[in-house]
Amino acid sequence: MSWVLLVLAGLLEIGWAIGIKLSEGFSRPIPSILTILAMVLSMFLLGVSVKELPIGTAYAIWVGIGTFGAGILGILIFHEPVSPLRVASLAFIVVGIVGMKLSSG
Repeated sequence: MSWVLLVLAGLLEIGWAIGIKLSEGFSRPIPSILTILAMVLSMFLLGVSVKELPIGTAYAIWVGIGTFGAGILGILIFHEPVSPLRVASLAFIVVGIVGMKLSSG
């Protein structure tokens, strides 16, 4: 169950990262409120998951999910530049996430 909570925490991290952009510096009330809720819930779920998971593994996976998701959504939603190096870097993040999971048993 801790792994499921960790993945949900990572998905919420994607949500709040995108929410920061959509809130326009926390100047838009609804996106700002949703972003703060996603932040709090993401941190809460991370905290619950590290009761059973190693902190180094959990934190790396949480950040990796958030980084990968924000990178992909930045490209898809905000039309951020796509380059071979950017795509390769996102792929390396996925490799790192999988490697951390496999190495933790």
